[in-house]
Amino acid sequence: MKYVSTRGNAPELTFDDALLTGLARDGGLYLPKVWPQFSKADILAMQNMSYADVAIKVMSPFVAGSCIEQDDFEKIVRETYAVFDHDAVAPLKQLAPGQWVMELFHGPTLAFKDYALQLVGRLFDYVLTKRNEKVTIVGATSGDTGSAAIEACRDKDSIEIFILHPNGRVSDVQRRQMTTIMSANVHNVAIEGTFDDCQDMVKAMFNDEAYRDKLNLSAVNSINWARIMAQIVYYFYSAAQLGSPHRDVAFSVPTGNFGNVFAGYCAQQMGLPVSQFIVASNRNDILTRFLNHRGGNTPQVPVEPSHSPSMDIQVSSNFERLLYEFSGRDGAFIAEIMDEFRKKKAMFLDENQAGDMFEMFHGYSLSDKGTLEAISDYYKSTGELFDPHSVVGIRAAADWAGQDLPIVSLATAHPAKFPDAVKQASGVHPNLPPRLSDLLERKERYVEVPNDLDVVKLYVTDKIADRNNS
Repeated sequence: MKYVSTRGNAPELTFDDALLTGLARDGGLYLPKVWPQFSKADILAMQNMSYADVAIKVMSPFVAGSCIEQDDFEKIVRETYAVFDHDAVAPLKQLAPGQWVMELFHGPTLAFKDYALQLVGRLFDYVLTKRNEKVTIVGATSGDTGSAAIEACRDKDSIEIFILHPNGRVSDVQRRQMTTIMSANVHNVAIEGTFDDCQDMVKAMFNDEAYRDKLNLSAVNSINWARIMAQIVYYFYSAAQLGSPHRDVAFSVPTGNFGNVFAGYCAQQMGLPVSQFIVASNRNDILTRFLNHRGGNTPQVPVEPSHSPSMDIQVSSNFERLLYEFSGRDGAFIAEIMDEFRKKKAMFLDENQAGDMFEMFHGYSLSDKGTLEAISDYYKSTGELFDPHSVVGIRAAADWAGQDLPIVSLATAHPAKFPDAVKQASGVHPNLPPRLSDLLERKERYVEVPNDLDVVKLYVTDKIADRNNS
């Protein structure tokens, strides 16, 4: 398997090189050159497989031809999902006729990011050890990626990890899951700005080739293809449980950076019969506006803090991958449209350029008030507590339901990660699992840094030098 950049001007890479490279040298994102194909018989067999077995089946074609031996890959996958709290790993619950919720919060940090990053951390360690190399991972987080990445990379001699988060714009639980990890190779940086500012800094560091090469930068954000690859698995797993391939399934996905829902599109391209994707957003609704205005001029507006901070994003990096697919994989066109978006803070896509994107993807957004009302309504009617991200997708699915197809909503975080919003809505304070019950009492370690790229770059450089000299 070879990997190509969405902007068409970077070398093709094998999986292990794409894993370590993260962002392509031309500023684009890597995708597989061809989509592996799964037959109806392949998908039917998944109905009786464990999550780990489905993961091995789905992901093996993507690592073919890399330095990762198949037996070793299978062992890594099984070790990854053995530490999850639920035997099913990604259990399904029926919420109403035709409506299902897939719980993606049974990993170490209680969020869907664990399903990819617990694997990606192990893959990094395997490849780096085999190559006798070290990397500096720099990532941006709107809340959950950071803790999942830190948990996956902590105490690894081959990795120094720096996570940038927007100061004051993540929940206390999210922040503490990052900042209470005292491993020497973990560095938390609170930026005085938004998640988009953090993400822009990470991309700028990668685009500075001298800096990138000096520190051997790598990425764990969903700009890294391996993140998307691992997320494809739970689409196959859940659809098979609901009768695929003999009937279509729809998915409702709360998303900010578009990676989680793009993984569903990948599954569809690989043969999974998915009829519809609902892209659920909060008040920061650029994706909803773009999709429901059918690509009409979609201005980027300032990010507004919300009850669902992990979706407080206006620049959805992985949307570039979808545009690349629907443009007929035209790298030059993608480079042009993304440069225009960066300069003009707006995007326009002609319907002729979009194909059937607007039939396949439907945008939905929910206000803060609507989010709290939805949490309250579902608690009263079902007894289930949902976090303020998951409930946006669940409400969207309920509005879409009745299409004679099962729809699966992705529950992306445990309600205890956002206790203030959940208690405000339901009157119930959601408790953390016993292993995290003392989280709010643990000592924190992080630095606050101005929204200045040069200051952040110098901080990373100095920390690496200190670590090398210690």
